[in-house]
Amino acid sequence: MRRLRNTFLKGLAAVLPVALTIYLVFWLARSAEAVLGGLLRTVLPADHYWPGLGTLAAFLLVLLAGFAVEVYVVRRLLRLGEAVLARIPVVKTIFGGLKDFTRFLPAGGGRDRDLKRVVAWRMASARLIGFVTQEQVNPRLFGASAEQLVAVYFPMSYQIGGYTLYVPREELEETDLSVEEAMRLVLIGGVGAPRAVEER
Repeated sequence: MRRLRNTFLKGLAAVLPVALTIYLVFWLARSAEAVLGGLLRTVLPADHYWPGLGTLAAFLLVLLAGFAVEVYVVRRLLRLGEAVLARIPVVKTIFGGLKDFTRFLPAGGGRDRDLKRVVAWRMASARLIGFVTQEQVNPRLFGASAEQLVAVYFPMSYQIGGYTLYVPREELEETDLSVEEAMRLVLIGGVGAPRAVEER
């Protein structure tokens, strides 16, 4: 019985991530179709609407938003809105987690990622995985010593927050991990790390 249970759990662990990913993509497409499709049906003649047009409209709206955030005024308004959300109890926790997650997506327009490279910070005999966010620190922060510092973001496991520390370059070790690999490793508390390294 125990062996059967373990086999079932292994199967569940293999199937669940794929199933949830497919479900999430399907749910997003269906939600976009339901919301925007309904709006388009009221605007367009019946013979001009076809299934999937709502999903396509959602894609175009997100693309338009990507272009819009390049405009200074829009960026400023977004920051003001984020500042308001960051002050509301409960909402700020959800918003902060989602905001941190979106930082790991590739930036558009040919820009570098916000998280430039993965490093390990030596703490006695331990190592802490972090992500360099700023190679050149503003001298107004730490004066002349800013030249020896880099900004490193250290996320906490299971996406409950993180810290940005200004660390001397010589205390950091380079890694061969990509940002995506390291983020998965950190967010799940190191579970499955040997398998990820073996696959590479």
